[in-house]
Amino acid sequence: MDIQNANIPVSYEAEQSVLGAVILKPECFGDLINLVSGDDFYVDEHREIFFAMHDLFAQSRNIDHVTVTETLVNKGVMDAERARQALARIINAVPSAANAADYARIVRDRAVRRALINICREIQESASSEADSAEHILEVAEKKIYSLTDKNITGSFRHIKEVIRENYHRLQQLSQNPEESAGLPTGFSAIDNLLVGMGAGDMVLVGARPGVGKTSFTMNIATRASKNLGKTVCVFSLEMSAEQLVMRMVSNEARIDNTILRSGRLLPEHWNAVALAANSLSQCDILIDDTAGMSVTMMKSRLRRIKNLGLVVIDYLQLMQGESRNDNRAQEVGEISRGIKLMAKEFGVPVLTCAQLNRAVEARKEGVPQLSDLRDSGSIEQDADSVMFLHRKENEEQRVQVIIAKNRHGATGTVELGWTPQFTSFYTLETNRTDDPGE
Repeated sequence: MDIQNANIPVSYEAEQSVLGAVILKPECFGDLINLVSGDDFYVDEHREIFFAMHDLFAQSRNIDHVTVTETLVNKGVMDAERARQALARIINAVPSAANAADYARIVRDRAVRRALINICREIQESASSEADSAEHILEVAEKKIYSLTDKNITGSFRHIKEVIRENYHRLQQLSQNPEESAGLPTGFSAIDNLLVGMGAGDMVLVGARPGVGKTSFTMNIATRASKNLGKTVCVFSLEMSAEQLVMRMVSNEARIDNTILRSGRLLPEHWNAVALAANSLSQCDILIDDTAGMSVTMMKSRLRRIKNLGLVVIDYLQLMQGESRNDNRAQEVGEISRGIKLMAKEFGVPVLTCAQLNRAVEARKEGVPQLSDLRDSGSIEQDADSVMFLHRKENEEQRVQVIIAKNRHGATGTVELGWTPQFTSFYTLETNRTDDPGE
């Protein structure tokens, strides 16, 4: 192996210094394993020594030149004489054990650079081949690149005193501005009173049978969020085209029957309302992607390019595609659901996700939805932070119940909203909350 090759990112001195620092100051190893792994070492000899140290640490044994030599010999990696010579070189090379963390960061930096070079080489080979589509190659490439960033995420214990101090400071801020305590508002006050808004990193599920209005409900929320908060709202519409979705939004904003807009039978007085609505909606930072069969990876790829992201809307979950083909649909939907939750956490924004309910709800008296009615997978219920069901009673075309069946951050209950189907619009009623007696 040619470690002097200028084209290979490697720091021989940093690798030696990390290992030498551990021999001189064994107690630092516990901190170093959060910064660097054995696979990050380029030199085979250095990698094996780090693994030997890791084995000793895992067994709660002392780490020194004797125990490391013994471990290397017992593993059959090298003989005793070679091990002693290698450790002697390493100990003599380390400038200061106090800088072990800095050396480890250098080793990790070079390892990431080498990994990127290898990934780029693989991408080049895939792109040159005709075996896969360009879309598939892009998806695989992004997975590989962003997997490197996942490995950089480290954590540690925090003393309760530090957490209390931060919470106290946070309480002082909230006392001066109470609105900061709430998550992203839905725009429907009665729902927000129960949910306390949609929290950053939350997966918020909206379930309903077809035709009840879940698309209109989520788009009402998206429009209000964009207008009121000035944040970018990204909508993945897997069922409707962008044109159909925007037509509904214009109908709601202009207060013109959606049927009239779709048929094009506009009267002269309608045109002014359409122009005003179009102007108002154009000011909203709402981005719509109507690509069919999207996967979580594809969504993440698009979202990474968005600045000032405030909310993600998915319509709807069961139309998404899994990362790998799976004959078991329940497992595939479960994988998609977990991916959505992780995506919400990664981007630190609520992900408002529509979901279909199975037909069991129709066989039940009054047809009131339950968590068990979520179609295809029980994982959806587990992954969601909040679950809202839309339910319309018979002979009540102008009212829809919003049943908050799960809420990790607050109470459950039922809220009634007004519904104007011709405008695909929901609105708040004066009296609209019935508390769940179980909460």
